[in-house]
Amino acid sequence: LSDFYRLYIPSGTPTSPTTTVTSRTMSSSSDNNKVDEVEEAKKAAALYKSSDLDGAGPSTVFDKILSGEWTSTKVYDDDQCYAFRDINPQAPTHIVLIPKQRDGLTQLSKARQDQSPLLGHLLFVAQSIGKEECPQGFRIVINDGEHGSQSVYHLHLHILGGRQLGWPPG
Repeated sequence: LSDFYRLYIPSGTPTSPTTTVTSRTMSSSSDNNKVDEVEEAKKAAALYKSSDLDGAGPSTVFDKILSGEWTSTKVYDDDQCYAFRDINPQAPTHIVLIPKQRDGLTQLSKARQDQSPLLGHLLFVAQSIGKEECPQGFRIVINDGEHGSQSVYHLHLHILGGRQLGWPPG
């Protein structure tokens, strides 16, 4: 997921995408603009763990996108979910799909039984988008928790394709 979408927006933090992106941890690799995803996931996990105890976690950039405060390039929209193009794609096609109501669904591993229909809907929508956008094949990715390099604690699916993807992914 892109620099822009990976960050939490705690109360009182400037919401300018420029300010947000420049505060990210950069990798020491030869690509000076590459974000250290593991470090960002660790920061996000710590922020999530230190936030309110109701399991919802702090407000995220996805909340700002869903409210219309921040713009995005819409790919799909229905009453349950919203999909948009990642502004820092990791493949020629990189779309992020999110449920509109977080309802404690911060991670896949935190899903409740009553959220099964929503999870099924998200996967069905993801495959529909994938078939349309990437007719030669695609990958669905869900990062979960710190070791899964999750850096936004609002469940989201990445739909990646448009080229031959390598294996193993991690």
